Parts: sequence; C-alpha cells; structure tokens
Amino acid sequence: MAAPSICSQWSRYGSGWLRAMRGCWVPRLRSSWPAGSLGARLLSQEKRATETHFGFETVAEDEKGGKVYHVFESVAKRYDVMNDMMSLGIHRVWKDLLLREMRPLPGTQLLDVAGGTGLAWVLGDAEELPFDDDKFDVYTIAFGIRNVTHIDRALQEAHRVLKPGGRFLCLEFSQVNNPLLSRIYDLYSFQVIPVLGEVIAGDWKSYQYLVESIRRFPSQEEFKEMIEDAGFQKVTYESLTSGIVAIHSGFKL
Repeated sequence: MAAPSICSQWSRYGSGWLRAMRGCWVPRLRSSWPAGSLGARLLSQEKRATETHFGFETVAEDEKGGKVYHVFESVAKRYDVMNDMMSLGIHRVWKDLLLREMRPLPGTQLLDVAGGTGLAWVLGDAEELPFDDDKFDVYTIAFGIRNVTHIDRALQEAHRVLKPGGRFLCLEFSQVNNPLLSRIYDLYSFQVIPVLGEVIAGDWKSYQYLVESIRRFPSQEEFKEMIEDAGFQKVTYESLTSGIVAIHSGFKL
C-alpha cells in the first residue's frame, strides 16, 4: 500500500482527537558485516535500530505507520461514541482545558496535528510537515503524538514550523500518580476497554492497542525532557484527573 499519512489540520481554533498517524520509512541496511561475534553484534544493533513498538508488540519501523492507520480506519465510524463511553465524557473536559490554556485570538495561526475539527485540512506527516519554517503561532496535538513512530522527530518538526515566540501544546495520556487509582485504572483499561471496543465498535484489537500504547508512552517528566531536547524552552506540564492525561506546554524562544 502507499505510504500511510496523518491528517494535519491548519485552522484558527480547535483542539483535536485521534486520527491516523504515520511513521517515516527507514531503509534497512544490506547485510555486509564481517563474520564472527563482531558481525553478530552489529547485526543485532542494526535490527534494534529499525524496530519500534506497536503497543506491546515489536514491529519494524516501516510497518508501524500502516498498522496505526488500520487501527483508526477500523474504529472511525464508532470513534466518538467510544471516546464518550471509555472516558464517561471526560475527554471533552480535557480538550476544553487545552483550549483554555491556548487562549486563541482572532488571527491566530494554529496548526492542529492529528486533529478532528477545523477549517482547512492538509494531508501530511507529523515527522515531516509540509510547511515552511517559522509559520505558526501555536502547534497543538491531542492524543496523537503517542502514535508517531519517532516522537523526537515530530517534536523537532513542531519546533521548526513555529514562529519565534510560538507555543507548543500537547494533550496526551500519561502516568497516573495515585497508587490505588493506578491499580483500578489498569484493571479498567485492560479488562473493560477492549470489551467495550468489541461490543460497541466490533474491534477488540484496536482498543487493546490503545491501552498498550498508553503504557508505552513516557511519563510526564520524561516527555518534558524530550520536548526540551527538541529545542523548546519554559517547558511545563499539568496533570489532569490524577495523571490519566497531561497537558505539556513549551515555547520556541
């Protein structure tokens, strides 16, 4: 199939929800290593360098984009209903809080990546955005960056397309900071959400991937460091609902 892609949205307002992400194609190196233990170690390093995770599964980097695309293609028709059922409607509150944090003004040039609302749509790749440098006032991504093959590259692209003084905002599932709630949340995630996915959307596997991908995503502090490594400054985060999700913010200064 053709290289999978994401839907990037360019508009003045809007928060956004999950759609289909893609990963970059990474060519495999031809095997021309010397024989012996050194060659074996080099081959092992090559293999690790071209593999990534898809939930708890290990896959080739050039396969992840297609797998994620098929997940969201499968659940699209019942997507909003499932979001409401899984979160008891709280996802709408989280997105409203993101908008309040953004405080967009008339004329704001906003790039909402992996979005679900807005005025003008552009098909592109979060790791290789089809926009010039220093173009946008605000970059937002809500429940999407977790699905990117190379999160560091997506963050670097966010930094590139923002104007000096521009702001990066990310709403994403994170790490629960209450031990008791964490156990309850794990039980609900692994025992209830896939069942809801099967009953409502007819798709157990896609929602199993959802809960696994959440567990593979970095903690609040780890993701903060990744944002800083991409060049952003004054990086902060706010945990919501005991850390089930978090809003990260950074500026291009």
